[in-house]
Amino acid sequence: MFENIIQKTEAFVKNELGSDSTGHDWYHIERVRKNALYIAQTEKKGDRFIIEMAALLHDIPDEKLNSSKEAGEKKLLEFLYSLELDQEAQKKIIGIIESISFKGGTKTDLMSIEAEIVQDADRIDAIGAIGIARAFAYGGKKGQALYDPEIKVREEMTEEEYRKGKSSSIHHFYEKLLKLKARLNTETAKNMAEKRHQYMEEFLEQFYHEWNGQS
Repeated sequence: MFENIIQKTEAFVKNELGSDSTGHDWYHIERVRKNALYIAQTEKKGDRFIIEMAALLHDIPDEKLNSSKEAGEKKLLEFLYSLELDQEAQKKIIGIIESISFKGGTKTDLMSIEAEIVQDADRIDAIGAIGIARAFAYGGKKGQALYDPEIKVREEMTEEEYRKGKSSSIHHFYEKLLKLKARLNTETAKNMAEKRHQYMEEFLEQFYHEWNGQS
């Protein structure tokens, strides 16, 4: 039964996010799933099925990928209710997805090891070379500047400010990406993050070097 549910979920997510150009496409979902299952296997923790389902569905209700927060939540619930899943499994998957978002940096209490693993897997894909590419893809889609030195880095934000306030793709590194390594939950994810975090720091150093008209 589980294999059939996974296949249905894959098809649903590919249909919903297959053409996304903000860095939240099917390939992002697939990387998060692989990261999550790797972390779970290495840590020897968590329910594999719940982790895989939450990883596959984690961006379906995302407000920035839907017409509204309510529309996204409805889409997730309607799909889950269409599956042969018991209420406890549905509740766990929904709870994980609702709790793992960055939300402007506001710390959210995670309900389970499964939530910790899926959050780590998603955050790992937001840093390093892939994270850099995704940051600029999303910034371009949103109409943000590549970089504007006149804009101040926002240290603390509400979720609303994070979603809609003025920023740039380079500012996004300081407002989110560079913070993620310190906010990971599992030792496996922390080890995975080391090289990726260092790569982002090196990228920024080179970016400013070139921004200032140097070779």
